[in-house]
This record gives sequence, structure tokens and C-alpha cells, in this order.
Amino acid sequence: MIRIRYATADDLDAVTALHAEARATYYRGHLPESDYAGPEEMARSRTGWAGAIDRGAVLCAELGGEAEGERGREVAGIAAYGERDGLVYLSQLHVTPAHWRRGIGGALHAACAEAWRAAGVTAARLEVFEKNERAQAFYAAHGWTPDPESPRSGNHLVLRLTLGPETE
Repeated sequence: MIRIRYATADDLDAVTALHAEARATYYRGHLPESDYAGPEEMARSRTGWAGAIDRGAVLCAELGGEAEGERGREVAGIAAYGERDGLVYLSQLHVTPAHWRRGIGGALHAACAEAWRAAGVTAARLEVFEKNERAQAFYAAHGWTPDPESPRSGNHLVLRLTLGPETE
């Protein structure tokens, strides 16, 4: 069973570790390791995740824990979003590689879209590493398209999702 919930400070270690593992899968071989896994980057990442958790902007996907309110045993996916320059951004969506293709990413995406709709958001943006074709395929399958106003940001593609009542 996949259960989506907001992250708490108790999740910081699991969230940071999952983020590091996921990033290594798509940056390895394309960027210097220090850019995504060096001590300075890991400290920066932990600080960023702590702030996002404090703002209530991080969702966790848990596996296990079937009873309502029961803490699951494993954080298998994470998503974070926030506002930048007046626009909502999906800043992170990661699933631990051991759990790819099990619906976890889709469940996190649906939870983000639901939260955005509830807040009256009609469009969201994200940036995806240009070499990460697996993630690009995931986002395309969920309705994301190249942002016509700003299609690139460095070595990342910028995508946009228009939220309507039936968009997931």
C-alpha cells in the first residue's frame, strides 16, 4: 500500500538519503560527483530539505503501515514544491530506484496536483535534467510539456503543467 503524507522533521534523514540516491542515478557519468554527492553538496541538500519540511512543502510516499494513521516502515518517494517568482514549481520528485515503476511517482504527482488545485493553482513548472530521459518520459505521461516562455535553464529542460479539473 502506498500512503502519501506530509513530511515531518523526523523524516529528514530518510528524505536526504533518498534524494542523494536518486540524484546519483541520473547525474552519475554526466556531472562531477562533488556536484551531487560531495560533502558540501550533501550539507546544502540537508539544509534545503530541512527548510522545505519546515514550510510544509514536502510529501512522502510510504510503503507499509496499512492502518489509518499508522506510520509506514519505509519512505519510498518524496516530492517538494513551492513558489518562485509568483509561479508554483515542482522542485523535487524522487522515488528510490529499488521502487521504480510501482506507482509511487504517480501517487506523489497526483497528491501534488491535488494540493495545487485546492490552492487555486492553474499551472506549475519544473526543471528536469536534460540527460534524465526516464524522468522526462514520466512527466510527459503526466501532461507536462516544454515551457514555451523558457524551454531551458542551463542543463535542465523547463516543463509546464496546466491544471484543469481532469489533469493529473
